[in-house]
This record gives sequence, structure tokens and C-alpha cells, in this order.
Amino acid sequence: MVKHFYYLWISLVLMGCQSAKTNENPSNFTSENLRILKIGEQVYQHTSYLNTESFGKVDCNGMIVFDGKEAVIFNTTADDVSSAELINWVQNSLHCKIKAIIPTHFHADCLGGLAAFHQQGIPSYASNATIQLAQAKNVTVPKTGFADLLELKVGDKQVLTEFLGEGHTRDNVIGYFPSENMMFGGCLIKEVGAGKGNLEDANVSAWPATVNQLKAKYPDVKLIVPGHGKSGGTELLDYTVKLFSGQ
Repeated sequence: MVKHFYYLWISLVLMGCQSAKTNENPSNFTSENLRILKIGEQVYQHTSYLNTESFGKVDCNGMIVFDGKEAVIFNTTADDVSSAELINWVQNSLHCKIKAIIPTHFHADCLGGLAAFHQQGIPSYASNATIQLAQAKNVTVPKTGFADLLELKVGDKQVLTEFLGEGHTRDNVIGYFPSENMMFGGCLIKEVGAGKGNLEDANVSAWPATVNQLKAKYPDVKLIVPGHGKSGGTELLDYTVKLFSGQ
């Protein structure tokens, strides 16, 4: 009975969020729980909000890439309500089928809304390490795992998800959209000027080497979306390396 009411609640959210600001040819979207900003020809950044004891209300980023009538999303929003809004926007304003949701590590800012995606039958992918850590935390678990590299197609375009080393967590991965050289760095990458943030599950000593490997692997990256804060260019990579190198 509880499960029945939960699914009913999510369905009502999906219908009710139609009243948020959007249009038939979307460029931006804003509601109380969610912001979506177009940052490329086929790329959007989504931002939701997580209330934390240590850092207060924190903005949490994800990325949407699309081609044709398909979309891939990196990170859920922070909860099921805003994830239901995100799903609704992609399906009914962007007019795309969501081919995959990919949490980039096991914290709530990446998979806190995963149940809303599963309720809609949307495939979820994560690294094997993320799946194991989510199981240990007794939270909603992504359904399909991969080792170090996941290659998917969205429409006719390639989408990559890759583990390059430990940093913010031991399972943090990045997303990359080669056709526009855009990257979702997730919490592995810091916005310029940011502090070190939550280090509870971090490997601080490995962090700079992981980001340097990322720089070497993707030298043509033009725009990087961090897990929190403002997007930017390769200066975000340089800043992150410096921040954790103690320089």
C-alpha cells in the first residue's frame, strides 16, 4: 500500500510540474526545486538543491546530453521530487526519451532521486564501485554496472563515462560528450574559488594525479560542469589540482 501511494505521488508531481516555466522550444527552465540551463547545442546543465548539516543548502549539478529523440543524463537531482520534474522536462519539453541515467558517485547529490527514474522504467548505469557503495549505504542502487569505461550512443552521438582514479570518492567518474567537447566533471572537479568541501570519503593524496590524468586524456575539453558551482574551462582542472596539491 505504501509503495502504491509513493508511485501515485511521483505521478502527481510529474503532472503538476507542467506549471513551471518552460516553452515548446526550451532553452531554460526554473522552478522552486530545479534549474535547467542550455550550455551547448545539445547539452544542458541541471541544478537542484541539497540541505546538509555541514554546508547548508548546496546547489548540485548534473548534465543532460541529447541527439535526435534520445537523452542521457549524468546525475539525478538531490531528491525524487526534483528528479520527477527533470524527467518531465526532458520528456515533454525536450521531447526526448531518456536512454540512461548515470550517477557519477554514490553520494545523495548524484543518486538521491534515482527511485523516480526507476519508477519511470529508465535504465540506470554506474560503476561497479558505485553500486557496491550504494548497496552498503542501503540507498537506491543503479541497475547496471561497468568497470572503468562505459560507451553509450545518444541518437547518433557517442557519450562516454570513465573512471580515471580516486579523488572526491573512490568511485567518482566523469562524463564526456565528444561531439561538443563538453565534460561533466562531477564532484571530482571544483569550481574556481571553491573550498575543499566534503572530504569524508575522499582520497586527497590521489586527487591531483587523477585530475592530471584527466587533463592528459581529454586535452580538447572546452567546457566542464563541476558537481557544485559554476562551469568553466580547463582553469577548473588547474584549480582543482592546485587546491589538493597544497600549493
